[in-house]
Amino acid sequence: MTREARCCCGGCAIQVKGEPAINAICHCADCKRRTGSAFGWSVYFKNSDVTATLGAFRTYAPAGKAPNSGADNWQERVFCGKCGTTLSWRSAEFEGLTGIAGGCFTEKLPEPTMSVENETRCAWVTVPAGWKTGW
Repeated sequence: MTREARCCCGGCAIQVKGEPAINAICHCADCKRRTGSAFGWSVYFKNSDVTATLGAFRTYAPAGKAPNSGADNWQERVFCGKCGTTLSWRSAEFEGLTGIAGGCFTEKLPEPTMSVENETRCAWVTVPAGWKTGW
């Protein structure tokens, strides 16, 4: 199966094949800031399953945390250079995987199976019974 994630303006897209390695919602401060919401929906695919990137992407890496900077906790976010939608990210914590914003996919995805960083979850957010809580 091939899926595509698109930005708000439609100018950028990421295509992936196969099923996600991880499909989770995350309540960490980075995901909250990235989405402007109470949590982020993070769908991780193996880097080798990212088959195409289309459009004029831009990349953001926090100072001192860029890939190849030598930092143990490097990270980068990839977003549309026109509308600013964050489409994907990579980090040292998930080496070999590309995280993609679940809400950007044009095709339906399976329901997430876990909720992580629950110690910072907003009190009004509930998680379905049966979901794994934590890594």
